[in-house]
Amino acid sequence: MKRKLYLTGCAVFILLGTLIVRGRQTDPWSADQLMPPSELAAKINNNSDPLVICVGPAGLIKGSVETGAAHETAGLEKLKILLSGVDRNKEVIIYCGCCPFKNCPNVRPAFNLLLSMHFTHPRLLDIPHNIRVDWIEHGYPLKDAK
Repeated sequence: MKRKLYLTGCAVFILLGTLIVRGRQTDPWSADQLMPPSELAAKINNNSDPLVICVGPAGLIKGSVETGAAHETAGLEKLKILLSGVDRNKEVIIYCGCCPFKNCPNVRPAFNLLLSMHFTHPRLLDIPHNIRVDWIEHGYPLKDAK
């Protein structure tokens, strides 16, 4: 009887642990794959021609390519098509900026796509708050108004 109770307790403990881990949102990028906004702004200002891709609703950064919201099938497919012609060793920088990272529906699917396509230098622009606070208010380069 004690053994059965012990085994039941162990099973419950393992199940709860699994549920807790699954409930946590994990990020597919490492800390060294996050790019500070000041670093990207310097690259743009120095005409280093980085491949910068907006995977969210509004591509405001100078020189960035817009593929649309990566949490939507159409946006992720457009990103995949764009990336299919890019050298896998090229540094690719993605960003969204619609909201804080912890709530963003776009950066994780986009970054996972970069990883699944075997890009060796995937980067994510570190926008912990939003594009306004972390880019625009710092006076970093924006696309010209049309």
